[in-house]
Amino acid sequence: MNRSVFSAVGMQRLAWTAAAFALVVIVFGAFVRLSNAGLSCPDWPTCYGQLTWPTHAHEIARADATFPQRPFEADKAWREQAHRILVGVLSLLTFALAGWAWLCRRELGRLVLVAYVAAGFIFFQAALGMWTVTWKLLPLVVTSHLVGGMALFALLAYTALRLTLRAPAPANTAKLRRMTIAGIVLVAIQIALGGWTSSNYAALACGTDFPTCLGQWWPPTDFHQAFILLRHIGTDYEGGILDGPARTAIQLVHRIGAAVVFAHVLAVAIRAARWRPLRGYGIAVGALLIAQVCLGISNVVFGLPLPVAAAHNLGAALLLFSLLALAVRLRTATR
Repeated sequence: MNRSVFSAVGMQRLAWTAAAFALVVIVFGAFVRLSNAGLSCPDWPTCYGQLTWPTHAHEIARADATFPQRPFEADKAWREQAHRILVGVLSLLTFALAGWAWLCRRELGRLVLVAYVAAGFIFFQAALGMWTVTWKLLPLVVTSHLVGGMALFALLAYTALRLTLRAPAPANTAKLRRMTIAGIVLVAIQIALGGWTSSNYAALACGTDFPTCLGQWWPPTDFHQAFILLRHIGTDYEGGILDGPARTAIQLVHRIGAAVVFAHVLAVAIRAARWRPLRGYGIAVGALLIAQVCLGISNVVFGLPLPVAAAHNLGAALLLFSLLALAVRLRTATR
């Protein structure tokens, strides 16, 4: 077989396609979760025993009889099963990328390991998707599912960026690269905090107050209950089970984390913009950072409207991507 078929250009296109599709899956998954459709299909991987979802009257009647504890809701079930179908397509793209990487392993070097890890994440995500349903939205599983999705997107995006960005970066940017990597870590932690906030239904724990919370700078909190990671399996966590002080504690920690991320990533953006070859990266990081903060504030002030909340998830992924792009662009200057 002609090895030219498996060129780096072809793999680059596949990597970008997979990364873009992962972004679609993240946003649609946020839409499913935020519209309270996460348990709209009580079984997995089918939905009321079907590969798609019930559409005809006799199918709906059979679904209600089989799962009397969760009557069929047409406006929600399609969202959950459509998300699963999208994940299936993403899985095929990721496995194809891993296979292509194996065929080009001599040319790719250690980058091939990134593609293998991405393929491995598919199995991890599939297990988390199943547990999300069978363990009834256990917050640790839901949060891990979100973080795993972001990690898969980051791996695919990193692969695409490494195959694309090859120009040498300015000299003396080692400190900026360290700051960028630290920014990636901080954003990842903040994404996990955001997932914990969402999975515990704590997004509006402070009401619509900002920057205060429930009319106070520091209202009553319960940090012990707020951050118990593993709770009883079998409880239905839809709607959340924590009391007000615990949810307030989660919301306040998320706000504090946002302030830390904002300060550090803004410093990265300003420093990057000082170098002409990196100015575009710095501007992109800064713009996405400010947009993400505005979306977070809007979620609170306007009472968590679904389009804004979904855009907040998209903003987190794009901010992570912009920092990854900057880190890859700086990579050649520090080797």
